[in-house]
Amino acid sequence: MADLATPEAAVVDPADWTCPAPLRDQPVVVMGHGGGGALSAELIEQVFAPAYGNPTLAALTDSAVLDLGGARLAFSTDSYVVRPLFFPGGSLGDLAVNGTVNDLAMSGARPAYLSTAFVLEEGVELDVVGRIARAIGAAAEAAGVTVATGDTKVVESGHGDGVYVTTAGIGLVPDGVDIRPQRARPGDAVIVSGPIGLHGVAVMSVREGLEFGVEIASDTAPLADLVATMLTVTKDIHALRDPTRGGLGASLNEIARASGTGVRLHERAIPVPDEVANACGFLGLDPLYVANEGRLVAFVPPEHAEAVLAVMRAHPQGTGAALIGECVAEHPGMVVVATGLGGTRVVDLPLGEQLPRIC
Repeated sequence: MADLATPEAAVVDPADWTCPAPLRDQPVVVMGHGGGGALSAELIEQVFAPAYGNPTLAALTDSAVLDLGGARLAFSTDSYVVRPLFFPGGSLGDLAVNGTVNDLAMSGARPAYLSTAFVLEEGVELDVVGRIARAIGAAAEAAGVTVATGDTKVVESGHGDGVYVTTAGIGLVPDGVDIRPQRARPGDAVIVSGPIGLHGVAVMSVREGLEFGVEIASDTAPLADLVATMLTVTKDIHALRDPTRGGLGASLNEIARASGTGVRLHERAIPVPDEVANACGFLGLDPLYVANEGRLVAFVPPEHAEAVLAVMRAHPQGTGAALIGECVAEHPGMVVVATGLGGTRVVDLPLGEQLPRIC
């Protein structure tokens, strides 16, 4: 495995750092509750988990793995409320398929079937609905899944935002595959499948009418075939996440906290495209927290890291894969990054979302 050792000058114990923060007493829903950060986690832990409480839900993975009739099924559901409905590189329809397919893939499953539920606002053009439906059909075909059932509801004008879509999906988990955040171990290599931040910046550029000198396209894509290729090297991949809401930073924090381990990243190894870095610098955003829709982060045992990285780079969805850090025993539950200047900073779980309504 490539040597990403932290310079001795940067070796510190971030677990000793403290930063006082006010307690949150939020009696109403705010946009941050949907951002994939700390507010989202609190909503799940304080409202939904107690109401639904069961061991399957308690795992809090991208998709639940269920034993049913002798088969191991992955099952997931997600709602898509992106604004605008169409953006460079994709649309609400692409996200509705790829997002759920990718959640299933993060359990190692081969996605098979989807359902779709449309909530339409009175007055939305049928041509817009048709474009989204056709995008769903094309994305499903590309992902190798069948849209097997669905539902449609209409709400009064002014009570929606054009079109919302919810998809649910099921897939089969191969024998011998056990991928979940609790399995991350010290020594694991942390690998990202490609450049980060493209989706969030693409959506924002259209929404806000911003020009960055070059068109930035979303990375939305299905990842199940990439995961299947990775599993040909070893079935012992410990953890996978697709870093959507909250970006790479939120996903790594979730894995670190679930496994009770630390994560150490290396800033210069993280693939941030120049156009994303420039846009984030202009707007005061951190690329680590910007959403992706066609990327994954993998925790791989060190003895398999180079081989997994090689097959990822040979796959169309992993050509830009990079080894960006390692899982460590120090500072459990925390993510830190060794900066290019030799320092160290904490990458905390964001409170909400820098860019709301991006998926």
